Amino acid sequence: MMSFDLFASEIVDERISIGPGAYVLRGFALPYVTQLLPAIEAVEQQAPCRHMVTPGGFTMSVALTNCGRLGWTTDRRGYRYTETDPASGLPWPDMPPSFRSLAKEAATAAGFDHFEPDACLLNRYVPGAKMSLHQDKDEQDFSAPIVSVSLGMPAVFLFGGHARADKSQRIPLQHGDVVVWGGEDRLRFHGILPLKDQPHPLLGSQRINFTFRKAG
Repeated sequence: MMSFDLFASEIVDERISIGPGAYVLRGFALPYVTQLLPAIEAVEQQAPCRHMVTPGGFTMSVALTNCGRLGWTTDRRGYRYTETDPASGLPWPDMPPSFRSLAKEAATAAGFDHFEPDACLLNRYVPGAKMSLHQDKDEQDFSAPIVSVSLGMPAVFLFGGHARADKSQRIPLQHGDVVVWGGEDRLRFHGILPLKDQPHPLLGSQRINFTFRKAG
């Protein structure tokens, strides 16, 4: 796999280009952190994170929940979006205003104006947790970008091609970084390497990642 080289990457308006329609926005979420953390807690009080099961029977190492009109779920029947939390039967929590503002501003900074997310998948990683290479393809609208926010422990983001076997860039992500990809990069495979235990001063031994999408 290719290693990510900051100095070899194209810098455009303080964005790090990792593809024709894909950018890392270093530290973009930092001004929002004091609003994001209590909002995350409020979402989890209504819809706690849980380890879902994939159609193949694999229990995910990452715990997850959702907010917004639609929430992504998985079980032995498949992957899909639902309007209600299958654990409670209640609608997913509303998307906090700070979440929506951050998502729209990050999308605009990456060149995707008028982004209106209706789904936010919140993932909670602990040391050893990972996310295998996958495509975000359960959405109905591929014209909108993906906006992914990282908080807490550092992680290595894998950004591959349009086939699972394509080589992946290895991109280090730190607390406050945002990755945005869309356009011709929208369906590229991506994932997260197993997290090392490198506690963050604010969040300890965890990484919180939330990903905004236009799903419906």
